[in-house]
Amino acid sequence: MQKKKITKAVIAAAGFGTRFLPQTKAMPKEMLPLVDKPIIQYIVEELTGAGVTDIVIVTGYHKRSVEDHFDKVSGDLIANLEENGKNDLLKKISKISDLANFAYIRQKSPYGTGAPLLDAAHLIGDEPFLYTYADDFLQAEPSRFKQIIDDYCDRGASVISCLKRDFDEDYTRYGYVSGETIEDGLIKLDKIVEKPGSREASPSSVASLSGYAFEPIILDYLHKQLSSYDKTNEFRLQDAMQQMIEDGHPIYAREFKDAVFYDTGNPLEYLKTVFNFALMRDDIGPPLKEYLSKKLNKT
Repeated sequence: MQKKKITKAVIAAAGFGTRFLPQTKAMPKEMLPLVDKPIIQYIVEELTGAGVTDIVIVTGYHKRSVEDHFDKVSGDLIANLEENGKNDLLKKISKISDLANFAYIRQKSPYGTGAPLLDAAHLIGDEPFLYTYADDFLQAEPSRFKQIIDDYCDRGASVISCLKRDFDEDYTRYGYVSGETIEDGLIKLDKIVEKPGSREASPSSVASLSGYAFEPIILDYLHKQLSSYDKTNEFRLQDAMQQMIEDGHPIYAREFKDAVFYDTGNPLEYLKTVFNFALMRDDIGPPLKEYLSKKLNKT
């Protein structure tokens, strides 16, 4: 039986961004700029580049600016840009609202990585979908979403994005996986452990990062998990995934080996990402590099 094509995606964007306070009191962390484009727009563009047409963004109470960003350009801004002859810029920003069909949901379910999917379940229905977070991403060629969609089509099962991460602090930040290597870079999972805490407690050095292609059955497992959830821990997506594996529903991991991981969830990593993206640009990269070289030589 031919699998349904993946055209839907869910982006989790309901976090408070406490590491960026007081800035995130007024601006969601997903809207922090990477030079001149908010982080979440990079995620959306990567999704649509992989064939996604419908995107559900699960937000919190203070995330109206996310919705505004992907809305039509206001009349006042259009008039201002036209009056000042900035038609190229107007054309550029007008394309943002046409990237996809957007739907917005305020998160109501318990705190944790599985919660946004419960809130978006009625819009996903019985279709396969992509799931990702709004503050970290992999830069790969082809994109991570194109690659895991291809794996989903080839294997007919859920696929997650992975990368080797072997610093001590990584084992307290990410989930880790293990399993049988089916082919170069593709693992059939037998275990996923969320934040094992140490290298010794982890099943491998392969970390599970943002970016999942899911069969809709994951939603059944999350609803089942919710029925016994005692609110003492995070409502974790990884727990539902492990139960799926144990029940015989295969999940594969695509281990990216020629990719760069960007985590903008804390100030230092965010600044590193900003500089990396700025230095890659032809218009501002060379003068920025010159400025930084002079600045660093003075210290």
